[in-house]
Amino acid sequence: MSVAVHIQNIAKNFRQQSVLHNVSLTVEAGELLALLGPSGSGKTTLLRTIAGLEFQDAGQILFGDIDANQLSLRERRIGFVFQNYALFRHMTVENNIAFGLRARPRSQRPNEVDIRARVFDLLKLVQLDGLEKRYPTQLSGGQRQRVALARALAIEPRVLLLDEPFGALDAKIRKELRQWLRDLHKQTGHTTIFVTHDQDEAFELADRVAILNQGRIEQIGTPRSVAARPASSFVQDFLSDMNVAASNVRDLRSHSKFMGAEG
Repeated sequence: MSVAVHIQNIAKNFRQQSVLHNVSLTVEAGELLALLGPSGSGKTTLLRTIAGLEFQDAGQILFGDIDANQLSLRERRIGFVFQNYALFRHMTVENNIAFGLRARPRSQRPNEVDIRARVFDLLKLVQLDGLEKRYPTQLSGGQRQRVALARALAIEPRVLLLDEPFGALDAKIRKELRQWLRDLHKQTGHTTIFVTHDQDEAFELADRVAILNQGRIEQIGTPRSVAARPASSFVQDFLSDMNVAASNVRDLRSHSKFMGAEG
């Protein structure tokens, strides 16, 4: 069951350096929210704090009306997908997806019949049915990322967190998986927060976008509202710089094709 996530005045320091400054936002139940910003803006630290992999120095995180600090890492029921997949290389696809269920305390663990049924339902959901006996090294990057998502979904998470989920993939596969992830979100309805530095990715996937800069939220809103009405000079410059960079890449590709044709 999806829940709202309430982030209230979160502060986080590393070695006396402030990484998050009184960050507050609410992610509605079932919403898909992107954390967008340059490297070092605090996106991943905020995501890891929500997951319980880091602990805030001040502030509060609520899942619905439950204080996350009162929950153990297991009790938070977070599905976390890393950029580098973090799959167990010695396990088959089936066993990777089932890992979180089998790791539960005996009193909370489903029986093997139910675990296998859950795994095969998820394999169909992520369009990998028939590959359950393969190992991660026998899969493409896009397939490995789908296994990572299936493993995160297996535990029926309260919240799904994705840290640069497509960062290790080439541009063509990234574009294909964006639409696939959006469709998957519509089917599952999980409250989902994902980190990206890619404006196109954030604007194409998210219901709302939160733009971070030096540990603060500069602006939060729908992709359309953020693009149409930047709230600060930083947001305006950041979006402009990304558009210029994307344009330069397109120009370079066009030039390369032209030179190839000339040759």
